[in-house]
Amino acid sequence: MSPDLPFTHILALDEQERMEHDVEARSVEQPDTMAEEAGIELQQSRSHPPGHTPSHLSKAKPKPIGPLHPRVIALLMPGAVFGLLARLGLEGLTTYPGASIFTLAWVQVMGCFIMGLLIGIREPLSEYYPELYTALTTGFCGSLTTFSSWQVDVFLAWSNRTTRGGYHRIWIYDVMDGLTRLLFTLALAVASVKFGLHLSSDAAPTLQRWINHLGRTPPPLFRFVVSAASVLIYALTLLMYFVLSPAYRGKATAALLFSFPGAFTRYYISLKFNPLRKTLPLGTLAVNTLGTLLLAVFYVSERARGGALSFTSCIMLKGLSDGYCGCLSTVSTFAAELTTLKKWQAWRYAALSILVGQVLTVAVIGGAEWGADVRDVSSCRLEP
Repeated sequence: MSPDLPFTHILALDEQERMEHDVEARSVEQPDTMAEEAGIELQQSRSHPPGHTPSHLSKAKPKPIGPLHPRVIALLMPGAVFGLLARLGLEGLTTYPGASIFTLAWVQVMGCFIMGLLIGIREPLSEYYPELYTALTTGFCGSLTTFSSWQVDVFLAWSNRTTRGGYHRIWIYDVMDGLTRLLFTLALAVASVKFGLHLSSDAAPTLQRWINHLGRTPPPLFRFVVSAASVLIYALTLLMYFVLSPAYRGKATAALLFSFPGAFTRYYISLKFNPLRKTLPLGTLAVNTLGTLLLAVFYVSERARGGALSFTSCIMLKGLSDGYCGCLSTVSTFAAELTTLKKWQAWRYAALSILVGQVLTVAVIGGAEWGADVRDVSSCRLEP
């Protein structure tokens, strides 16, 4: 399943059973389903005298759009921007001395919980405004959560490098620290998706009734205005990079520039590869692997021995790490897929994703550290 990517295969949870759905068909173009529904409505209309067609049958069907329609892409932009801002904000809010839980746990839980809420109302929301569903799931939740940072964080825990100089402890505590960040993140992410889905499932009928009163789809003018505003929001990130103080570039504005490219890369790759195998989401696996590899490379680049990097180079590396890699990889889709695959398929998918991620971090970061090619701390300065 890939609820974060509303144009690939999804298996929506039900109270009694698992039912397989094609999210692409549900969210945008659904020729077979729409044809069936049209046939049903035609039969129903024949059972009523002329001039007495029920109001809910008289509403026009929304014209299906493709997954790469400009309106879909446009709404991905603010979804990615606000998802990244939410992640950076949560990380800043939950990073403090004496924190009882690691920072990324809050990020993953929040994104997966919202994803679960959206899955529960997927049908009425995607029927009324499919672009909005894509923006909230693929754009916001996918950019809020990050698989690549999770994998690098786990490796740093294994190697006792989560703090400068490391902790004075024996190796078994390094193992426990890594397992804590690995297993608790996985468990919390899956549980958050299920909890969100449980809460929102009862809201779907109510939302459907509201949509029936509003109409089948928003007016064309409203959609145009929303799309134009979405593009403008992303365009403002470029303006903020140059207008705001350079001190903000390392904190947020550089990352915002790369938020949409990362989210769109994830969306496009998953759109192409996730439908190939229902039992193994190849697209999600690919983007999470690529994001982890790139983040590991950027991590090493920031700490490479030799000449100091320029301020601009440091800012770009930070922006690519937080913005592109963070929005390219996702835990929300990953967790949602795990909840709907069969048990052995879910175990295989989880093990393969994590194993590949850890092998890459060991090869890139571990190889550089053990070869004494990197410093213990970043040599980058993020303020002019």
